[in-house]
Order: sequence, then C-alpha cells, then structure tokens
Amino acid sequence: MTWNCYVGLTCVALLAAVPSHDRTARAAGLQAQAPAAPPAAASAAVKASPDLTAELAKELGATPEQSAGAAGALFGVAKKNMKASDFAQVAKAVPGMTALLKAAPPTGGKKGDPVAALAGSAGGLAAAAEAFSKLGLSPEMVAKAIPILTSFVSKSGGANVGHLLASALK
Repeated sequence: MTWNCYVGLTCVALLAAVPSHDRTARAAGLQAQAPAAPPAAASAAVKASPDLTAELAKELGATPEQSAGAAGALFGVAKKNMKASDFAQVAKAVPGMTALLKAAPPTGGKKGDPVAALAGSAGGLAAAAEAFSKLGLSPEMVAKAIPILTSFVSKSGGANVGHLLASALK
C-alpha cells in the first residue's frame, strides 16, 4: 500500500468518526458549540421548584437550570406514559410542574436526521436521553435522575404517587 493511499484511508476513517454537523462546522472554521446559556424557562423552573432542582443538581453534578430541564424532560415522558388522572397526582406533588415541563428542551431533532427520528419515534427514555444531551448532560444520567425524582415525589405526595411515577419511567 502506498503512503498516499494509507493517508487517504486514515483521513476517510477520521471523517467517518466525526458527526456530520461537526465536520460542517469545522470545515467552515467554527468551533463546536457548547450548550446554550440557560433559557428563561429553566430559570423560572428553578425558582418555581427550588428544592427539587437543588437536589437534582447536587446529585447529578449539574447546574440548577440543567436540572430543571432534566426534570422537565423526565416528567414529560411520565406524562405521555400515564393516565391524565395519575399524572395530575404527580403534578400536585411537585411545585412548579408547569414551569419544569416548559424547561425541557424540545426533542425530535432535524427532519432527515435518522438518529433524532429514532429517538423521537422511540419516545420515552430515548427522548429523555436526547433532552439530557441537549442540556449538556450525559444521557447515562437519565438512570441516575429517575430515583431522585421518584424519591422527591414519594416524600411530597406519598409512596403511592411515587410508585405511579416510577412505573411510568420504566
């Protein structure tokens, strides 16, 4: 194998390993973007539910705004998976539920993006993992956040309500 062929194959392999949006940004001479500054919805959610966001932030090693978005994403998944009357019990146990739901980043991605389409169609925890990524959190933190949320709901709304939430987030 010639040297030029070897270098060419290495370049192709490296390009294949970098997501396409990063290649486009790099080709244009741009840096990959860090997570955006916390939106107003996340700040409002932190104020509306300070105990939950503080506890989640501490356990996840995240900012309160990231925690508000993470909680909102998981509560959004639960809302989709629960009967309205059951979710109403969970919402009653969590101060600022409306603000938390608004703090969750939108999921589903761009049209034509097969990974985002798969996450959107899978719904549930795949959508939560996508939301965590958009918040600058590791998708693996979804599994760590669920018991924190269910514990909080159990303390504020009772074990029955905590069990309803836990069942919706399986």
